[in-house]
Amino acid sequence: MSIDKETVKHIAHLARIELQPNELEKLSLQLHDILGFIDKISGLDIDKVSPTSHILPVSNVLRDDYPHVSLPAEKALENAPSKKGNFFSVPKIIE
Repeated sequence: MSIDKETVKHIAHLARIELQPNELEKLSLQLHDILGFIDKISGLDIDKVSPTSHILPVSNVLRDDYPHVSLPAEKALENAPSKKGNFFSVPKIIE
């Protein structure tokens, strides 16, 4: 598939991007190369390739989750700049 400068200029206009003439030439060539690469890989036979989102095996590195005793409210509020009873007190931000 080929892409010409007029097509790039039209797309730039739709995207509200101002391109200088040298940028237009460079972008036209880059898009032509990209579309050529896509055409090239679209002809590959991938019927026997299983879908994957990673090329390497990925595993979670999460620790086991065990229930523990919660932090007491007094300890949690120990360094709070402002508190009311057993709660943090923050300034109102919604009017």
